[in-house]
Amino acid sequence: MNIVEGSYNVWIVALSILIAILASYSALSIAAKISQSSGRTRFIWLCAGAVVMGNGVWSMHFVGMLAFHLHATVSYDIGLTLLSMGASVISSFIAFRITMPKETKGVHLAIGGFFMAVGIVSMHYIGMEAMMMPMELTYDPVLWALSAVIAFVAAYAALFLFLQFRSRPTSSLWKWLSAVAMGIAICGMHYTGMKAAIFHGDAHMAMDHGTSHVNGFLLLGVSLTIFIMLFVSWGAMFFDRHVLERMAYRDTITGLPNRNEMNRFFDTYAGKESMSVLFLDLDQFKAINDTLGHHVGDLLVQQVGHRLQRFAGGDLEVFRIGGDEFLIIGKCCDQKQAEELAARLLQEIKQVYHIDGHELYVTGSIGISTGSIQEADRSILLKTADTAMYKAKGLGKNQYCVYTDEMGVQEVRKMELEKDLQRALEHNEFYMEYQPKWNVKTNQLYGFEALIRWHHPRLGIVPPGEFIPIAEETGLIIPITRWTLEQACRECKAWQDRGMAQPVSVNLSVRMFQTDTLVEYLTSVLKKTELGPQYLELEITESMVIYDIQEIVRQLDIIRRMGVRVSMDDFGTGYSSIGLLDRIPIDALKLDRLFTHDLETPSKRAIVHAIVLMAENLKLDVIAEGVENQEHIAFLTELGCHVMQGYFYGRPMKDDKITEWLQGFAQEGLGRPKEG
Repeated sequence: MNIVEGSYNVWIVALSILIAILASYSALSIAAKISQSSGRTRFIWLCAGAVVMGNGVWSMHFVGMLAFHLHATVSYDIGLTLLSMGASVISSFIAFRITMPKETKGVHLAIGGFFMAVGIVSMHYIGMEAMMMPMELTYDPVLWALSAVIAFVAAYAALFLFLQFRSRPTSSLWKWLSAVAMGIAICGMHYTGMKAAIFHGDAHMAMDHGTSHVNGFLLLGVSLTIFIMLFVSWGAMFFDRHVLERMAYRDTITGLPNRNEMNRFFDTYAGKESMSVLFLDLDQFKAINDTLGHHVGDLLVQQVGHRLQRFAGGDLEVFRIGGDEFLIIGKCCDQKQAEELAARLLQEIKQVYHIDGHELYVTGSIGISTGSIQEADRSILLKTADTAMYKAKGLGKNQYCVYTDEMGVQEVRKMELEKDLQRALEHNEFYMEYQPKWNVKTNQLYGFEALIRWHHPRLGIVPPGEFIPIAEETGLIIPITRWTLEQACRECKAWQDRGMAQPVSVNLSVRMFQTDTLVEYLTSVLKKTELGPQYLELEITESMVIYDIQEIVRQLDIIRRMGVRVSMDDFGTGYSSIGLLDRIPIDALKLDRLFTHDLETPSKRAIVHAIVLMAENLKLDVIAEGVENQEHIAFLTELGCHVMQGYFYGRPMKDDKITEWLQGFAQEGLGRPKEG
């Protein structure tokens, strides 16, 4: 038996190298999808990466085998050939699965590289065993060991590059260079392994067969299969990037990146420098949606998105994260630059919009948070920007606000109050105070306004202006209002039993009308407390007119027919309802304190006088709030307003102080009562 020398077809060798490079590039591209996906999608991309990598290595090996000429008839065992392919794919899957977590440690790389290297070596030498030929096969131990070493180096290099490029979803020159390096390393292992192979056969065998030829049909079939596999994988990448990715990562209305893309941005952003996050919310969006319809609302959001798109590019990223909320991220952007950007954004947003024949003027509120995601979790940056945005709204809207530590303290307090509101009713932490209303024309008590107070066990007295908005947001305002109504009616009935028959007014939230049980509840409360309906007055606000005005009018009609009075609180400070006053069934208007505190100006007196005249024509009483001195009384009386409420007549007081307050009034006779 002699050693039979083989030869290589140079063109087929080049083809095998090209296959290795293309397979490596495809695997690196799919690597990005593995890290960016989750759940079932991640598993699918994991399998795809293993198939592309494993089949690519196997295909390169098989084509390399076809390039090798022994000048003898060679065929392949189908079972061993498929086994060699399975070893390559399975080892790639195990390696990718081990190194899939984002926080990959060195031990993961070591274990994954070991499995991939074992798979490559197994694939190669099982494939060699699949050769069926009239000669024996042995190996040079030194070259065999060298091929195994190259396999381990190639495996570790492949996984290292996999980890490096999985956070880069787009192709780049570096990815191609890495694919070339991986392809050459894999081919180096294969051809070193082939060099280690020693073929033993008869000397005259090669002469009998002459020069063998390459099985062209087999080579063409393998090559086509390989390229189809690669193009299918590239087609899947293209479809995912340009179709599925657009559906998943682009907002359908504005075309801007959506919340998913924002999350991916933070997941893949590797910069350590400071960035600024600007949280933008439109100010009048809900009113537009409710009055003009969601179609107009969508078109408005679309136009806003187009305006914001002009700012995107370079170091600025713009996202629509839901509803009328947008997020602008400035990389390498300090606080001063963020404030300048916010000012430009607000100026752009407030320009007029022409939508379906409507001329809309909309403003925005922006919260700014600056920091590094290396130093702070991204959720902190988003939360602080959101907090600053709500602060901007609270300051009057159409402005920006930069987050401060003081806001953080206020946010923590708000969260604590929201949590504690749940149990405040159960632990009887609420109590009532009553502020008197006085008729200066008759010099008689006109009634009391019921005001809820909260004595927090740790924080002390919490102002209504702080916990009422929280209750409105959470829906807890409904049980709180029900408690207030029942408590006020019960104590009003107690006044009557003590000989003081005075009405009491209670503020109502619009949410009470939305429950569609308000009339039924009022009926049960009046029956339970045995209070006559003429002694109860409900106060509503102007802002209710932006909701379902017809439904609110329907319920108010029923309430007034019951004998319960209705007044409109804070008139002149909310959404203008003058055009609806003849439709809304009410008995009185309450002028906000901003009118009272500025009565020395002729323009303000003219406005108040006009309101009083209008109320007289509509047969409505007018009640002025915030009366604190004799000058207020003189001005208001001159303008025709005779019912007043304010510190001049009495501060809000508990039920047990009302009798003392009345006794003080009796001792002084006509004039101002003493405060209890």
